[in-house]
Amino acid sequence: MANLKLREKDLLKIGYPKGKIIGIAINKMLENYRRKNKRYVLDILSSVLQNPEDYLEDEVLGAIAKKLTEKEEVQEEIQLLEAPKQYKTFGLEGIDEGAVTQLETAMRLPVTAAGALMPDAHTGYGLPIGGVLATKNAVIPYGVGMDIGCRMCLSIFDLRASYLENHGYFLKNTLVDNTRFGKKEFDDPMDNAVLERKEFKEIPFVKRLKDKAYKQLGSSGSGNHFVEFGIVEITEPNNELNLPVGQYVGLLSHSGSRGLGANIAQHYTKIAMDRCYLPKSAKHLAWLDLDTEEGMEYWLAMNLAGDYASACHHDIHRRMAKMLGEKPIARVENHHNFAWKEKLANGEEVIVHRKGATPAGKGVLGVIPGSMTAPGFIVRGKGNPFALNSAAHGAGRALSRTKAKNSYTQKDLRQVLKKARVELIGGGIDESPMAYKDIHKVMGHQHALVDVLGKFLPKIVRMDRPK
Repeated sequence: MANLKLREKDLLKIGYPKGKIIGIAINKMLENYRRKNKRYVLDILSSVLQNPEDYLEDEVLGAIAKKLTEKEEVQEEIQLLEAPKQYKTFGLEGIDEGAVTQLETAMRLPVTAAGALMPDAHTGYGLPIGGVLATKNAVIPYGVGMDIGCRMCLSIFDLRASYLENHGYFLKNTLVDNTRFGKKEFDDPMDNAVLERKEFKEIPFVKRLKDKAYKQLGSSGSGNHFVEFGIVEITEPNNELNLPVGQYVGLLSHSGSRGLGANIAQHYTKIAMDRCYLPKSAKHLAWLDLDTEEGMEYWLAMNLAGDYASACHHDIHRRMAKMLGEKPIARVENHHNFAWKEKLANGEEVIVHRKGATPAGKGVLGVIPGSMTAPGFIVRGKGNPFALNSAAHGAGRALSRTKAKNSYTQKDLRQVLKKARVELIGGGIDESPMAYKDIHKVMGHQHALVDVLGKFLPKIVRMDRPK
């Protein structure tokens, strides 16, 4: 029997009042009755609603009954600061007004300590994409984002750049055979130590996500996620990769924590919004205090999802290296869509949310991609305190997916790809290079944030098929 699916509207329909009680009821029933059918579960919930006193001592239903018998407290709206705290913006002229408004709203939260806006920023949910926010003992699930731990991973192989042209057919088949996107999964996913983590056993909500996490291991999401072969150009002689200046074959991947991260984000965002009543303009910035059970649960689950995302990338790169018959001579990888415990320049410990921003602490390596025809950059962070040790995570969208589809055609995309001598497998107009900002302009706004060690030039790009 399929797992139980229970929604807020189901409980409202049988008479449950809006509020925290619905979240409590859904969580309890999913934890204890997930193999039962919905009608059976709703009948139980209806009985509890009608006679909650009869269930106060029940091991499972007692929490629901207790909440039903409590007098509902009127939750006071949390007041925002009158004016946003000061923050630094990099490349303001290329950033849309919506992204600025979103960060300024975040800078008015009473838990906010500092913030910054990266040059690839554009409007998102809660925090803008490209937004960096430091908070005091609080984590914002939507400040991390839906795709927890989305990351870049670059493997560099000791192969001449000419290998790409001479073995193009083989490499295209290798990408098709050894990658899965969107809803597609491997028939033979590999075991990984991340699946044995204690969080899968100790956090009830996370426990039921393990089976799906196993099935999706090594696969990539849809949208802007990709796996691609290209040319790596090392331009900085004194680099931490210990590679001579020159050209190499590289494999670059971009993806996140799949269904595991998305479910964690949705679950704890709802809990945060139930407990943190903010004005409508700021509702997606609801936070969880880290000294609460829910806050610590989210923190542990977020870190699990980040490590799972890393494991997915490593599986992709392992499969590719095996097909190439080569071991990588260097690797660079970094998270974005994550939160870290860090210290500000004044020594204050804070939670730094980077939603679509690359960690760029002093000496920290990372990859900032362009688009399917534009170069990506291998960078070394400078540790700029005004940017909260951060940098852009890519070129950033110039057009929404809908606007891109309405502005360009498949013919336009084919012409751009041909001019750049890039082969695309899958992908669509919504992810075309024309939908993105000029990566060179974005990089021009962050000389104070990162040093460039080299470039990655895409040549064979694999993405999900357009919908």
